[in-house]
Amino acid sequence: GIPIRTTGLFNHNALLEMNMAALKTVEVIKGPSSSLYGSEAIGGVVNFISMAPTVIPVFKLGVQGNDIGYKRAEFLTSVRHKKFGFVVSGYHANKKNGYLEYSDFKKSILTARADYQFNNSTSLSNSVTILKYDSDMSGGIDSTMFANRSFKNLHSFTYRRVDATRFHSTLSKKWSDHSKITITGLLKKNSIAQNPAYRVKDDYRKQGNVSVGKKDLAHGEINESSFQSYSLIAQHKQQFDWLDASITGGASVDLSPSDYQSNYIRIKKDSTTRKYLSYESTDSVLTNYSTGLNNYAAFVSGEISPTDKLRIVASLRYDMFQYKFDNHLTPSAFSGSADTSNRFAQFSPKIGFTYNFSASVGAYANYSEGFVPPQVTEMFTGVKVPDLSASVFYNYEVGGWLNLFHGKVNADFSAYQLNGTNEIVSVKMDDGSFANANAGKTSHKGIEFGITVTPVKPVVVRFSGAYSKHRFTTFNEKGVQYDGNEMNNAPNWIHNSEIWYKPSFLKGLRLGAEWQRIGRYFMDPKNSVRYDGYHVFHVRAGYKYKGAEIWLNVMNVTDNYYSYVSTKSNSGYSYQLAEPRNFNFGVAYDLATIFKTQ
Repeated sequence: GIPIRTTGLFNHNALLEMNMAALKTVEVIKGPSSSLYGSEAIGGVVNFISMAPTVIPVFKLGVQGNDIGYKRAEFLTSVRHKKFGFVVSGYHANKKNGYLEYSDFKKSILTARADYQFNNSTSLSNSVTILKYDSDMSGGIDSTMFANRSFKNLHSFTYRRVDATRFHSTLSKKWSDHSKITITGLLKKNSIAQNPAYRVKDDYRKQGNVSVGKKDLAHGEINESSFQSYSLIAQHKQQFDWLDASITGGASVDLSPSDYQSNYIRIKKDSTTRKYLSYESTDSVLTNYSTGLNNYAAFVSGEISPTDKLRIVASLRYDMFQYKFDNHLTPSAFSGSADTSNRFAQFSPKIGFTYNFSASVGAYANYSEGFVPPQVTEMFTGVKVPDLSASVFYNYEVGGWLNLFHGKVNADFSAYQLNGTNEIVSVKMDDGSFANANAGKTSHKGIEFGITVTPVKPVVVRFSGAYSKHRFTTFNEKGVQYDGNEMNNAPNWIHNSEIWYKPSFLKGLRLGAEWQRIGRYFMDPKNSVRYDGYHVFHVRAGYKYKGAEIWLNVMNVTDNYYSYVSTKSNSGYSYQLAEPRNFNFGVAYDLATIFKTQ
């Protein structure tokens, strides 16, 4: 339940801070889960569960790479002796001279975990992760380049650089077989420096039939966002013999001061090739502010089984947020609003049940709510702080599962309706200016299903898919109305399927193939143009013998040419090119097997 980044500063690019070498499993929870995990958990939760020290020693080294510039070297060592246990893992990855011009990156990450078992009931776990990440920020290519299959890039200097440190210490105490308490202290420190491609704007533009600006000039910015988080999470779980009931309650405090600064840059552009060539730094400060982000929360969750077949679960969380904004510049149309403080509070419930008709057939239903408080950039970008509330999402879901033919066929299915309210949009004011307001509503509904079949023991076939409709219910963005339109970049149909062959006559060998389909979707909220989606196929082979492992993955085996994100805006089309066919080869070896054998 520890978020990667703090509330109010969340972004999906936080995933780059994950140490994949340190992970044991990845858990995906469907639907809003703010009742347990707090803000931003509106559509689902992805939990990255790290590896604990192992009784059997591990010292694993591995290297991998592909033929389009990617290379990675990683290690994992784990040992437990008496009361002590240690895990150290990490990797360095980089990409150079890839298929797409100006798309290099490098990432170095290290995680160290130390556990101490005081006695049978008390343990202490400490973990620290350090990341350094540096990447080109290539941006998308336009429609002409996409049609001509051009792998050139319009950008030549944009970048993103991330330095992140996370430390947490967890004390666990079992009072009895039915009672346990955990207390976690957390420290996070992040710095994200950017010369972002999405901030580059051409000076030349057309206003009606009149051309304005210079064709060889563009504008951009260099910015840096940083924050520190000091958090404490405490929870207690109590189990009861009566009706197999249990209750978990707790509280958390997160204090996260943050800073943001951006400076204007003047960009030189080649008017013929449209390439952004270089930039000139200026002393023009666009933004410079600090924000104190405090989140106080309390939560409780209970489970009970009135019958052997029925399990009822309910949870409730209360969050209170306090934003304290300090503008270091004189408030103006460019530098933001005056100093201010804002508060938000939210209750988030969830209730549901599961019912097992038999050992092989079951059903479930639940109602849950998720919420997102206004982000810092939504609150304090303009000259006046808008009066905003949290966006709230209401979800209804029913589903079930089947286990047939003695486990040879397993299936699950669900249907859901998710309604978003108070979503923040930019609305046009009476004076012609724009301001953020809670004026948006959206509707999301669909069916999801998966089936796994084992026709014969060495062969496993899996198919999973979703058919969904995502619509704007009430949405008026900058004077343009989207009511009733389908949401952009939201395909109706998604599916993924795999087949694996693991022969019994050669244990350790695996052969597999994967098919992924992303269906058609609108590229813009006006629903003026669609992207056809794409099919992509991968094949994989690997062999593991004792401590050694070798693998070859052929990605995009048919060399399909497609864009994995395609958008249209007032400035034109943008396509994020997917990688062409490439061969990923890797080897790994656990050196500890030498000592295990001896």
